[in-house]
Amino acid sequence: MGMTAWKRAGVSLTAVAVIAGVAGCQDGGGGRKAADAPAKATAEPRIQTHAAVTKVIRAAYEKTSAAKSAWVRMTMTMPEAVDGGGTMELTGVQGWNPGAMDITMKGSMMTAGDPDAPEQMRMIMVDDVMYVDMGAEKTAELDGKRWMKLDLKGGQAQKELTGGLENSLNQDPAQQLALLLESPDLKHVGAEKVNGVQAQHYKGTLSFEQMLDSNKEKSALLSEEEREKLVANVEKVGLKGYDTEVWVDAAGYPVRMVVGMETGVGTMHMKADYTDYGPKAAVEAPPAKDTYDLAEALAGLGES
Repeated sequence: MGMTAWKRAGVSLTAVAVIAGVAGCQDGGGGRKAADAPAKATAEPRIQTHAAVTKVIRAAYEKTSAAKSAWVRMTMTMPEAVDGGGTMELTGVQGWNPGAMDITMKGSMMTAGDPDAPEQMRMIMVDDVMYVDMGAEKTAELDGKRWMKLDLKGGQAQKELTGGLENSLNQDPAQQLALLLESPDLKHVGAEKVNGVQAQHYKGTLSFEQMLDSNKEKSALLSEEEREKLVANVEKVGLKGYDTEVWVDAAGYPVRMVVGMETGVGTMHMKADYTDYGPKAAVEAPPAKDTYDLAEALAGLGES
């Protein structure tokens, strides 16, 4: 995999880190496109009070935080100013507390500018170590070792290679539900179906200034360290504010999260559908015998 593809994947996952894997397919004004709108379910009374809506979202935060992992199907669109823009699709498992991923990535952001880049790539992150499936051809060249390994806790050289992928590890949808609770206009939209599942639709907006003000107030849901990391990622992509929508099923888990993020270089669109919360969505590292340590190989080259 070429350096250009590494960098583009890094930019994309850093954007994912800003909203913890939640996603959106919204137009420039923040409204969902008709093609992406969930089917309307049987009408139910809207929750009128902000306190009642807050109670529902807080309960969803607690359940999501405790689940620690879920299966996710995500679509992301980046503006042209971000390395030429394009789309990225991610499918697989996302874990949090501790951070982990087992995802397959594909889309124009993977291949643009790099003729040698694969059309799709499977990547595993666990215990702050990244493993990339190098494919059958590279496996033959590396004595049957299919997975390239890179410790994200390594030095600056490793960080340059990963293009910021490590920033995505410690973010999760529970943290974003915590941020949604801070939206001053958080409201219940109504009952809808998402992928055949009955759900309740909620939405809210939050500017970067409001996020900073909330950070000063030290919300009980996020630790100071968690908030500092989140704000740092927000500043990195130049986020001005975002519109967040969430659909919560009868069990109290988010089944879809949609975000439209306004930045200084354009709007990032993301949408994520979640299923199989909890132990069903587990992440395991590849067997050591099947891994090739890139850092060790680079160190060997330096010595020679």
